[in-house]
Amino acid sequence: MNFETLTLETHDYLSTITFNRPDKRNAITTQMIAELQTALDAIEKSPTRVVIITGSGKAFCAGIDLELLQSIAKQSPSENQEDSRRIAKMFRKIWSFSRPMIAAVNGHALAGGCGIATLCDFTLAVPESKFGYTEVKIGFLPAIVSVFLTRQVGEKRARDLLLTGRPRPRNWAWSMNSCPRKS
Repeated sequence: MNFETLTLETHDYLSTITFNRPDKRNAITTQMIAELQTALDAIEKSPTRVVIITGSGKAFCAGIDLELLQSIAKQSPSENQEDSRRIAKMFRKIWSFSRPMIAAVNGHALAGGCGIATLCDFTLAVPESKFGYTEVKIGFLPAIVSVFLTRQVGEKRARDLLLTGRPRPRNWAWSMNSCPRKS
């Protein structure tokens, strides 16, 4: 399978999805969402036992692409609702995926990228990585991921992350490495 915004490699029972927009810090586009769904569908039909999601370049994922955010401001309410449904579908797919998923965070995981890292079964990160729901700084509420985040880190830490938008270092007293999901 050929993708423009990510790569999918499978070796034996391991599949690796790599966000491949390093010049844009692997920012999420509508095309990336569709390609990620396609890659996950293909993995479900394969003998893969474990999936790793990572990013190319210096960032894991910077969240929604700025050009996409600008276009959202010009959309009708129904178009905005469809965009939200598309993102929610992607997040639900990651959360409920039939095989263990590991976020191998190779740099900053911000906004939607932090959401993806949160939704994976395990999140491993390099020391210089930062996690944050920074979209609140421009008036977006990370509502779709908030329920999942609260389950992962508890209400108090979730509120801090979701309401302040301050990026946190990888070792910031939360553990996303054991998740009570798939129920």
